[in-house]
Amino acid sequence: MKHILYMDGNKEKISWVIKSRETVKQSRKHAEIYYNKVTTEQSKYIALHVGLFWGIGTFIIKNEDKISIMIDLKSMYNVLTGNIKNNDFLIKTRINFINHLLKLRKLDLKYIFIDQKENLAKIT
Repeated sequence: MKHILYMDGNKEKISWVIKSRETVKQSRKHAEIYYNKVTTEQSKYIALHVGLFWGIGTFIIKNEDKISIMIDLKSMYNVLTGNIKNNDFLIKTRINFINHLLKLRKLDLKYIFIDQKENLAKIT
């Protein structure tokens, strides 16, 4: 099955939207360990990781599914597509978790850069 995943984050919360047959929207306050302690970029990686994990846990995303990840932050897009490296420990850890989920579930991810106005998970 094909899915489209949007995500967003800030210092206080994360959100994600998964579009498949239906559209599911979720948002959460950051865990206390991250609340008001992470950058917007770090928060977006957390949102991507949690959104993927949540989608798998709720059986929306299944093994071997195709997922288009919609990214509205150029630096994040460049890191995830392999164009640049990021040395931030939290970001590297999230990327490792994401890659582990990809390999474990045999997911086919495609990263797409979008304008912030197109982000359905945008936190306002």
